[in-house]
Parts: sequence; structure tokens; C-alpha cells
Amino acid sequence: MDRIHGDRIRVYNGMPARELGTEGWHKPWSGGNGGSCVEAMKLGDGRVALRQSTDPDGPALIYTRHEMRTFIQGAKAGEADFLLA
Repeated sequence: MDRIHGDRIRVYNGMPARELGTEGWHKPWSGGNGGSCVEAMKLGDGRVALRQSTDPDGPALIYTRHEMRTFIQGAKAGEADFLLA
């Protein structure tokens, strides 16, 4: 399957994160976790890519701005606390 359209890469959920490049990844949730972090990259169209820092060549999960906004607002409101229980 061809992932290149002109000079643009077709971005899709589960694509190899390395295909998004090595620049622009950030660790917004890093801390005392031994280097195992979620890394995020804001894409040019406003979507957000997430990858596991210990597997930078693994799959990237792609979320829309709305999905990320909803998740972050819900997490701030405690709606994801069940994940820690």
C-alpha cells in the first residue's frame, strides 16, 4: 500500500511512528517512571500522534483535536481515575 501522496505522507492510526519523523516529539507526561513515557506530536492538520517512548519505531496512535480535548478535559475532571485503581 502506497503511503505517499505527492510529497505528503498519508497519516493513519497505527502507522509506524518513525514515518512521522524524529523531530517534534515531546514527553508531556514524563516523570519518575524510569523513562517509560508517552510521547506526543502535534501534526500540521491539528491532529495529535502518540507513541510509547520505549518503542519509538512502534505504532503511532492518531487522534483528532476534538478527541484529545475531550480526553484531557475528562482526565482533568477525574473521569479516567478508574485506570489507576
